[in-house]
Amino acid sequence: MSPFLLTRTLPEDATDAALRADVLYGLTRTPKTLPPKWFYDAHGSELFDEITELPEYYPTRAEREILIARSGAISAATGARTLVELGSGSSEKTRHLLDALGAGLHTYVPVDVSESALTQAGHALVAERPGLAVHALIADFTADLALPDTPGPRLLAFLGGTIGNLLPAERAAFLASLRALMAPGDALLLGTDLVKDEAVLVAAYDDAAGVTAAFNKNVLSVVNRELGADFDPGAFEHVARWDAGSEWIEMRLRSRTAQTVKIPALDLAVDFAPGEELRTEVSAKFRQDGVRAELTAAGLDLAHWWTDREGRFALSLSLAR
Repeated sequence: MSPFLLTRTLPEDATDAALRADVLYGLTRTPKTLPPKWFYDAHGSELFDEITELPEYYPTRAEREILIARSGAISAATGARTLVELGSGSSEKTRHLLDALGAGLHTYVPVDVSESALTQAGHALVAERPGLAVHALIADFTADLALPDTPGPRLLAFLGGTIGNLLPAERAAFLASLRALMAPGDALLLGTDLVKDEAVLVAAYDDAAGVTAAFNKNVLSVVNRELGADFDPGAFEHVARWDAGSEWIEMRLRSRTAQTVKIPALDLAVDFAPGEELRTEVSAKFRQDGVRAELTAAGLDLAHWWTDREGRFALSLSLAR
């Protein structure tokens, strides 16, 4: 097998079709919503990279701290010969795991919707690690996912706290779908942001420099560019709110005035009342008992729980039974 293989499991027009469906559904319901995955065009990805360096945004640093400290323990606990990373992006932080898994690792399977990100990262990794096979998948990991035939045991990694963007019923279905991909003894490494002081949480999503506000509004620019809409990002205000009952942060865009937005590609006109909010992201925060319960319900047994020194973020390792 070539050291780098790229397999497309998404149709070429899948992204456009998904955006159209999400915008039509989300902007014709009450309250209005858009999924957070549409933040991440090229400009949105650049803004998110900036966010990860902000003093208020702790999750990336906290998770990196755990990976550096615990990758050896993860390797010892799993003995993984295949590493599958969901939402791999640049695969930058995965290098800590790759180093720890070492020569025993046969194949790395990065999964992402971005062909360019997969190609760039994949070629770099096989150049750095001549003994490693990289089989990249252009795929939506929240949809039906089929993994290539690679040696076990497998370690599936879903990092960054991204699971918090799913609502509880969506998380249950997603974890069950991951378990269906796993054989007994395979493992899941899951990143979860933890419940903490409200002020710390809100600041992480509403930084003083306004980078997160620009990131939030970028979803409107994506809809403008791809669907010919006439959103004015300046007519919306960035809002980050802690929902204590649900234990999640919500990011919203609040209409400053009464306005009508036209989306020609969908033959749609969307009215916004003054102060009406469009929800663009839910980011759930977790407690260990809750994570354990959700994993157990999916057929996974929590084996290890690691946090950073300040207890802000957790990596959990669970085994398929």
